[in-house]
Amino acid sequence: MSASDELQLIGGGKTPRVDHVLIAEMVEAGARVLDVGCGDGELLQLLAERKGVDGRGVELERDKVNACVAHGLAVVQGDADHDLDNYPDQAFDYAILSLTIQATRQPKTVLENLLRIGRRVIVSFPNFGHWQVRTGLLFGGRMPVTDNLPDLWYLTPNAHLCTIRDFADLCERAHAEVEQAVAFNAYGTRLPIKWSLSMQNLFGEKAVFLLRSSARPAPGR
Repeated sequence: MSASDELQLIGGGKTPRVDHVLIAEMVEAGARVLDVGCGDGELLQLLAERKGVDGRGVELERDKVNACVAHGLAVVQGDADHDLDNYPDQAFDYAILSLTIQATRQPKTVLENLLRIGRRVIVSFPNFGHWQVRTGLLFGGRMPVTDNLPDLWYLTPNAHLCTIRDFADLCERAHAEVEQAVAFNAYGTRLPIKWSLSMQNLFGEKAVFLLRSSARPAPGR
């Protein structure tokens, strides 16, 4: 069974994003959660319904903040690049960044702040090392447009696209210990865990990493 078949949002029977499903599996019930770049609040709603979390959100776009608040979600307007400094250390059990890190101006600083704010950190991102992207660049000679990277280069909000290998390197530089990493395709099928990082980097369209700061003792479960 693919990840997209495993969970559905209660409201309207809408199927959640695959990375949201995987993130929900990694979050403990009743946890305190900060979702940075929460969009219209779909992940926060999923976590509230399925895991009973105490969720908070930060979103840059005012219309999306208003939509979240209208649905009863605790979301404030804020910028991941500038406003995370205002949060105290270990204020949340999980700090989450879903398909957002590539749109930040300072990904390393943002990740370091998340590792400070959350006892654990969950990050999902599109993989620029996927074979379709490589093929597009090799044979087309142009920035690729795929299902996971649908925007033309001059319209994309993504400022710092990376591969799975790049993100693994960033984790090391930011002193983040990888507790779990899942690569998957557009249908939510997870790549075999026995596959090497190179194989996941080649065939994974997106990835979700569960992290904790290596500078602190492992938090209890």
